Amino acid sequence: MKNLLLRLILSCAATALAGCSSLPSAPIAGNSTQGPAAEVKSLLWVGNSFFYYNNSMHGHVGQLLTAGGDRGFRGSSATISGSGLNWHDIGSYLRADSGVGSYSFVGDNEVRFNPKGERKFDAVMMMDCSQCPIHPVLKPLFHEFAAKHSATARSFGAEPILFMSWAYSDKPEMTDPLAAAYVLAGKANNALVVPAGLAFATSVKKRPELSLIVADKRHPSLAGTYLAACTVLASVYKRNPVGSPYTAGLSADVAAHLQATAWETAQAFHAKEGRGSQR
Repeated sequence: MKNLLLRLILSCAATALAGCSSLPSAPIAGNSTQGPAAEVKSLLWVGNSFFYYNNSMHGHVGQLLTAGGDRGFRGSSATISGSGLNWHDIGSYLRADSGVGSYSFVGDNEVRFNPKGERKFDAVMMMDCSQCPIHPVLKPLFHEFAAKHSATARSFGAEPILFMSWAYSDKPEMTDPLAAAYVLAGKANNALVVPAGLAFATSVKKRPELSLIVADKRHPSLAGTYLAACTVLASVYKRNPVGSPYTAGLSADVAAHLQATAWETAQAFHAKEGRGSQR
């Protein structure tokens, strides 16, 4: 990704409530007595502009969950433009006193500081820069920080999840090495991997005329963001997006293709590679 001006976007989305969601706080790192949640009800997204394009991918996942009748799911996004995993301080995001979700707005603009000693997030989903996992200089950092951040997330009672990014539109040969890198890191850290990059490649094979990436050849179009969101729904939440009435404004035909591609890709991938510690 082009190294744009550094910016930090911290946004909250609740699938059932408008505005910033109410999330319980996390314990001090290393002192958690809570095990991982059986289901991911609250998810922290850590990444870069691939996440925040098109009004943020986590918002589309929230809409898909709501459209499917799910309630009480929360998502927050902490993104830095052009960032790799080593740019992020996961511990500071999860810290009880001043981390992401340490307070919420409720009622008539009332501020509520969330109680300490409770887990704020059930899982942390992480994505490296678009070429970092396969770059000859940067790939050691990918594996180093995938391990460090996975350990940090678990110290706060949250499960790590790795988001497999996609190939550039003019470099489809990136798909397989990226997939291999994320699978390797997922197995090394017993972490779930979301196969978004493989879903992109499958969609391109089936419908090459459908543009999933914008003119810069890297960032997702709305269709690309929607496909990735459907893949997250299938992988993290184990929900089948096929038939969802939420289409993000895409045509019914395009949405149906993307929904089916996400589900088929996720099912095949997890049957082969497993789900890490998330059963």
